[in-house]
Amino acid sequence: MQNFSRIRLTPIVAQARLCARPILRPLLPSNAFTRLSTTAAISRRLDLPALDKKWQEKWKSDAESPRPVVQSTEPKPKSYVLSMFPYPPGTLHMGHLRVYTISDVLSRFYKMRGHDVLHPMGWDAFGLPAENAAIERGVDPAEWTEQNIAKMKEQLRSISASFDWDMELATCAPEFYEHTQRIFLMLYEKGLAYQAEALVNYDPVDKTVLANEQVDANGFSWRSGAKVEKLNLKQWFFRITDFKEALLKDLDSLAGGWPDRVLSMQRNWIGKSVGAKVTFPVTIEGQDGEVNVDVFTTRPDTLYGVEYLALSLDHPIVLKAAEKDSALRTFLDEASSLPADSKAGYRLDGVTASHPLRKIDNESAHVQRELPIFVAPYVLSDYGEGAVMGVPGHDARDISFFKENVNPESITLVIGESDTSKTLVPAQDAKAFTQDGVLTSHCWKYQGLHSKEAATQIVNDLKQVGQADFKETWRLRDWLISRQRYWGAPIPIIHCGDCGPVPVPAKDLPVKLPKIEGEWLKGKKGNPLESSKEWLHTNCPSCGGPARRDTDTMDTFVDSSWYYLRFLDTKNKDAPFSPSVVQPVNVYIGGVEHAILHLLYARFIYKFLSQSELFPASAHADNSGAPPEPFKTLLSQGMVHGKTFTEPDTGRFLLPAEVDLTNPDKPLITGTQITPNVSYEKMSKSKYNGVDPTECATKYGADATRAHILFSAPVSEVLEWDETKIVGVERWFGRLWKLVLDAQHQLTGSSLAISASDLNAAGHAVSLPSSLQDLSDSDTDAVLATHNTISSVTTCIESNPYGLNTVISDLTKLTNTLSSTPPSSPLVYYLSLSALLRLLSPIAPALASESWELLHQPLIKDSTSLRSILSSPWPTNLLTDEQAEVLAARGGQTVAIQINGKLRCAVTIPRMMSPITSSQGKGPSQEEQDWIISRILETAEGKLWLREKNDWEKRRRVIVVRGCKLVNVVF
Repeated sequence: MQNFSRIRLTPIVAQARLCARPILRPLLPSNAFTRLSTTAAISRRLDLPALDKKWQEKWKSDAESPRPVVQSTEPKPKSYVLSMFPYPPGTLHMGHLRVYTISDVLSRFYKMRGHDVLHPMGWDAFGLPAENAAIERGVDPAEWTEQNIAKMKEQLRSISASFDWDMELATCAPEFYEHTQRIFLMLYEKGLAYQAEALVNYDPVDKTVLANEQVDANGFSWRSGAKVEKLNLKQWFFRITDFKEALLKDLDSLAGGWPDRVLSMQRNWIGKSVGAKVTFPVTIEGQDGEVNVDVFTTRPDTLYGVEYLALSLDHPIVLKAAEKDSALRTFLDEASSLPADSKAGYRLDGVTASHPLRKIDNESAHVQRELPIFVAPYVLSDYGEGAVMGVPGHDARDISFFKENVNPESITLVIGESDTSKTLVPAQDAKAFTQDGVLTSHCWKYQGLHSKEAATQIVNDLKQVGQADFKETWRLRDWLISRQRYWGAPIPIIHCGDCGPVPVPAKDLPVKLPKIEGEWLKGKKGNPLESSKEWLHTNCPSCGGPARRDTDTMDTFVDSSWYYLRFLDTKNKDAPFSPSVVQPVNVYIGGVEHAILHLLYARFIYKFLSQSELFPASAHADNSGAPPEPFKTLLSQGMVHGKTFTEPDTGRFLLPAEVDLTNPDKPLITGTQITPNVSYEKMSKSKYNGVDPTECATKYGADATRAHILFSAPVSEVLEWDETKIVGVERWFGRLWKLVLDAQHQLTGSSLAISASDLNAAGHAVSLPSSLQDLSDSDTDAVLATHNTISSVTTCIESNPYGLNTVISDLTKLTNTLSSTPPSSPLVYYLSLSALLRLLSPIAPALASESWELLHQPLIKDSTSLRSILSSPWPTNLLTDEQAEVLAARGGQTVAIQINGKLRCAVTIPRMMSPITSSQGKGPSQEEQDWIISRILETAEGKLWLREKNDWEKRRRVIVVRGCKLVNVVF
């Protein structure tokens, strides 16, 4: 053991007395707390990875042992805590660690609160990544997936995640996708699942339909690299648009439980727009008569400002014109790979539009003009009618397009702040006026009307001549679920030449995937279900004649749209679940990247099922009258970014081996004196900034890793992962460990009597005396700090789980309070420390479990009868509000005042209600420092030394030492 006796104490340390221990510790090596002790009782070194191993093995053994059936006399509140189940790639990443740590903390908390908690885990095991990985390796996707699941399951155990593994499921298991097929047939029976022609992204090399996310910005397949084609193919859809009103309206019921930004994203995706359908007559050279083009607009008040029409790339007029126009065909081919906000356009030759206002306004010359028609990539074919009216003066996108393709001298404004506003602005100076306003002199009889009034009147007038009508549109489209891939749930439909599509009878479910071998596993393209003759050819369930199975498989979003309900009843073979078990998820945790599609599809399926026989009658509305929604509270955690190093000159990402981190504060490119650029970016293999969470847990211990990831950022924010800062958590755990060992020494031989049976029943076998007058100052500090921490931590986890980082801060503060001013009473010491350990246990279960046993060794003879801390009740407040106020007001705390390092006086100030200590051993917060200083300046001694003998306003620095027993002011 090193000899630290020669370390010279500074005047601050020498005079701070009770503050000396926390000041001394930073002068020592970071692991000195494991080797240095002021009492003989501290002899055990804290080894966090070893504690993990010990307790994880015990928990696994306990989970595999038969569980005794406990008959509860009182019903428990139910809490369903669920993290979004992962695709099993075989290794955890830091995003996994963050979401599962959050869900684990919440589930353990509610269990200790006496709830019947469901905290399951499953695997989103179907999909293209597993299929591609299997092809690359020449193995069966099922085999590949099973191996990955086994690896990830062990990794989850290595981070001390506690899941109800007896509820485990995988979407690729026939016993799961059998019920996915049942739900498909329920939708089909109600006319909500149907087949129709649809324009899709088609990969001509892989011979499969691709989701939009699988096509890069230039229109190439992300896997094969082939140019993606747009084809009309017969596809399966779910009629989600039948539920659009409920999906939009019921978002209001989730306010307060879901993040506002997620609700906004859902509303925008559903996209209800109220406006008007306006008809523009179109003349095509060489064609008799006119063709009507309908345009949907939310701003009919801007009709007098229309300068052109723009059509989508696949509008019928465009496709017809392309038959004779080779230049247009070239443009369409190139435009299909342009981004949606492209300004590119192609003016159709010999095709013009008449302004609809011409039929009611013969006085305004500008509405008598023929309007040019352009083909534009920014026009969406599935929004409105695939056509938009261009109003450059009042739409930012339109003005950019108009300037690019027409090069006008001026821009017309038909709405302004008043009816005398300018109507013509030079093009180079013009900006789109997008707000509501007053119609200008350019607008005939509508001049002077406000936008909303003018919009109504213009549409009513055009309605009289058949040129417009009021209309609402929705951005939401029916859900295309077809995938021409093997690794997914087969669609349970049989196609018969005589009977048409016939549902597979329920008794014949599941329609299992055939085992595929041979050429396909060697990289053969296309859907192997098409060539699996034995599986493909069958008999029609209706007429018995020859028929073929549907070879499409379902989008994996179908599996995830209902899996949370299967967790409630995983052993049910006859139905997806029983009505008796139905309940929504109380807390759902997952990334914001799933804020739209997954959550929207899950809400749709839940609402559909709530109308079926699978739900109890009460499911149509819960006791609060709220509509059926699958997830009551949604926690959307931020991403985890990794430290990224790049070469200053080239921007090349540097491998870990290319960076010298001998001095972490000044990294260098290996073998040089060049400092790399350092940033935090989304973890990825290409940036070499990924971190294996299990390696981190092995190195530092799962408890320290979990605590660090919770403390590093609020749940909703991006977390910048910095492994070097785990040392702060290690030091905190070291102080806590020392407290436990000190408590062992203090409680050994004490008169404190604790019964294991009483402790197991109530969570505490002793309580504070009814009279608190005899408590010492140190006992009072400990009692108040413990009481306030229990209240703060409980409130945060229950009401504001986005602030879990403050829970770590609160627990660290309580640890520091107990360390800096240890209670003199064994009773107070025990109550404070036992509460601290229980508050800590959801975050650091191994350390808390070990400490719990050590704390009770000198108090309970039969240690085998002691309940584990993880099944102990959550601590309740030690004081009533009145008692807390009395204790806080009693006496005060003494603070020594140093000026430029010399002790000048000591003052007594009121005791704070909340613990005044650092979250990471760095001293009190600025708010707490300000409070301390303000109280000092209220005392006579404080005024004398800080205002009269020194000019307080000229202070250079104020140092409030941890424990707040000493303040040093530097002038």
